[in-house]
Amino acid sequence: MKKIKKILAILLILGFSLSAVSCGKSYKVDEGLDDIAGSVETKENSKDNLKISYIDVGQGDSELIQVDGKNILIDAGDKDDDAYSYLKSIGVTNLDYVIATHPHDDHIGGMTTIINKINIGAFYAPKVTANTKSFENMIDALKKKNIQMKAPSVGEEVTIENAKLTFLAPNGGDYEDVNNYSIVTKLTYGKNSFLFMGDAEELSENEIMKNGLDISADVLKVGHHGSNSSTSNNFLKNVNPTYAVISVGKDNKYGHPTKATLKKLKSKKVLRTDLNGTITIYSDGNKIYVSPDKKVKEDTKSSNTKK
Repeated sequence: MKKIKKILAILLILGFSLSAVSCGKSYKVDEGLDDIAGSVETKENSKDNLKISYIDVGQGDSELIQVDGKNILIDAGDKDDDAYSYLKSIGVTNLDYVIATHPHDDHIGGMTTIINKINIGAFYAPKVTANTKSFENMIDALKKKNIQMKAPSVGEEVTIENAKLTFLAPNGGDYEDVNNYSIVTKLTYGKNSFLFMGDAEELSENEIMKNGLDISADVLKVGHHGSNSSTSNNFLKNVNPTYAVISVGKDNKYGHPTKATLKKLKSKKVLRTDLNGTITIYSDGNKIYVSPDKKVKEDTKSSNTKK
């Protein structure tokens, strides 16, 4: 009898260990995530599902959308290799669409490496330039590969079988702050939707709302790393997301995300790349499933410094 009990105990331990290991098909969220993101669900990754990776690139932005066999990259972080290293680690060798939201280093610093090392289809960027090495390198790389930059129009759509990507901004061409040139997009997949804000500030948010387009979304990639310049109360009310993802560097000098923005997001399920690492979100068209790299309590230390 003792022998049988011992065998059963070993089998139970092995069963638990196997269920807790991520092998590319299943993902387990532990209890620690509830401290910052509320109750979340997980699901086995399926080829039929939408997968969005909010890549941890430190103080910067980079998101990879994978749906219906297509890859869409929004921004590439500040460092040359952070975004590329992630793409390489998951076997991405082709990007059907690339969006450089605006020409700040923390969004396009890694774009030259992406252009040089990965096959790219369409490349979108706003009609604004920057007198920086990162921007010059990106333009040179595009020229060498004979890739044309496209400036999207508001309301323009990219349809990929079951998914639709709609361009919502920029709505003007004479902004004082380069952040407001940010390309803003909304991805719709079945009943689920996702909003990607780049660094768009309150001015751009107001222009988006005036257009009367549907901006409601299940997941909001928070604008400008959680700065006070973005995520106005009225805009947040109209988007009404369940999840808010903040792409931000640990202990960054700008104080992002600010206490004021975190307070606005208090009722949302907040995830942050500085605390959670790369955040992966799946959708089957009906429900959202979340799998962050790390599950830790939120450190709300921040200042009101605006970048």
